[in-house]
Amino acid sequence: MISSENVNGVSRTVPIPGSWSIEDPIPDAVVQSTRQLRERFLADPWRPRYHFCMPEDMGEPGDPNGAFYQNGRYHLMYLYNRSGSGFCWGHISSSDLVHWRHHPDSIGPGEGDEGCFSGGAFVDEDGTVILSYWMLWGARGIGLACSSGPPYDVWTKFASNPVIRSTEWGITDTVDENGNPLLLGSADPSNIWKKDGRYNMLTGNLLVLNKAGREVDSPISEQGDRLYLFESADLQTWDYRHVFYERNPEWTDQSEDNMCPSFLPLPSNPDGGLPSDKHLLLFISHNRGCQYYVGVYQDDHFLPESHGRMTWVDNTYFAPEALIDGHGRQIMWAWLTDNPGGDKEKGWSGVYGLPRTLWLDDDGTLRMRPVKEIETLRSSPLTIPDTTITDGFPVALPGILGDACEIDFEIESGDAALTGLKVRCSLDGTESTFIYYDTLKQELVFDATYSGTAGRMVIERAPLVLKPDENLRLRVFIDCSVIEVFANDRQAIGRRVFPGRSDSLGIFFMVEGGSAIFRNIIAWEIASSNPY
Repeated sequence: MISSENVNGVSRTVPIPGSWSIEDPIPDAVVQSTRQLRERFLADPWRPRYHFCMPEDMGEPGDPNGAFYQNGRYHLMYLYNRSGSGFCWGHISSSDLVHWRHHPDSIGPGEGDEGCFSGGAFVDEDGTVILSYWMLWGARGIGLACSSGPPYDVWTKFASNPVIRSTEWGITDTVDENGNPLLLGSADPSNIWKKDGRYNMLTGNLLVLNKAGREVDSPISEQGDRLYLFESADLQTWDYRHVFYERNPEWTDQSEDNMCPSFLPLPSNPDGGLPSDKHLLLFISHNRGCQYYVGVYQDDHFLPESHGRMTWVDNTYFAPEALIDGHGRQIMWAWLTDNPGGDKEKGWSGVYGLPRTLWLDDDGTLRMRPVKEIETLRSSPLTIPDTTITDGFPVALPGILGDACEIDFEIESGDAALTGLKVRCSLDGTESTFIYYDTLKQELVFDATYSGTAGRMVIERAPLVLKPDENLRLRVFIDCSVIEVFANDRQAIGRRVFPGRSDSLGIFFMVEGGSAIFRNIIAWEIASSNPY
């Protein structure tokens, strides 16, 4: 059989491979079809060039999982639905957080489960890495798998799985020490950590919330987000301890769950070093996306002192995963859930935001910025003198590749109501994405109302209070269908957009309602780092 394909205007036909095994000689049809798939991906205008994306197949869900650092390499797993198999963890590693090597899948269906949902990773003292994951499907529970050393290509599931057993999907129905009924979550385990010689792990509560906490008259103890702490001496037998933290209803509402948790110490600066005296709990609620608590970890409880979100209008920034690297940095990834439809026909889906370094500021708030390794991809710098921009007179940024670049600048807002830039602008102005600061509402705004032909064309507003006399500093990353903006190391928005026009490459600095001075403007083209 043959298939017909049009790549860059050239029509080609190639044989469709039949059945074959990785032990067999590779048929010519496989080589030809694989090459054509790469060329198809390279021609896809929405496939990012330097943000990680699935090499092929369906990342829906496509959570980042199992991140760890060992022997000078960063390892990251990605959840995807492998055609003909089921939900697996793909595995990549890198020495620079920019260029990634693909490993064999770490875990997938078999040995007591029908697939693997989200979880974390832990490096034990002897270099053994333990993956914690949610076993599919039905009343299974939490599983563990291990690998003894580099290159971490071979993983063995524990014979004792499930180490935390479900009585129904994502739930363990048991009794407390007094014999009273007790519902525990047995889904989405966190990374494991070790304290006083014992292993600790958290489990998520979505299924418990769905069963017992959604109704108006539900017990307060079952409403909203929570995590369950389990402890083990040997990784084989796990005992339930207690609810890990108490929810503050002023921060989250009763509809929000806690899943995909990551619990790690917070560094005190972006380059790592010694940890601060605070911990960071990253998690999602399925309806509102990625969020976090900063607080104190003591007496086997977490005491949140502040709460923040990383997505506001929907759940596009989703499923956080983090690690501590050899420098002491905490680095996180998240899945950008906005898939435009038709992904099956495109042969891939699943994109991650840039790796962010997270740290605790002197004022006790969470800070964030892209890891500095991204800067190695910069080229063709363009510097523009300080410019005063007035309402009605946008200034174009010429000479920069408008779908693969970084723009870094400051704004002295003056009397302007809105200050920022429009990117991915078409020549006739019908398509554009507006990124700006609303000085009255003190919000960073991402307006995707006219961004293209697909996706979530919404307006997202993130709170950002500038200090007196503090300029707004924006770093904007554009990568085909991904746009991320970072503001003053204190706030960030990451979204996907899907321009329908090939000329949607323009970049313009904009002001509304007054004038503002744009300072220290520099832009770079960003080289591709994805293999295809």
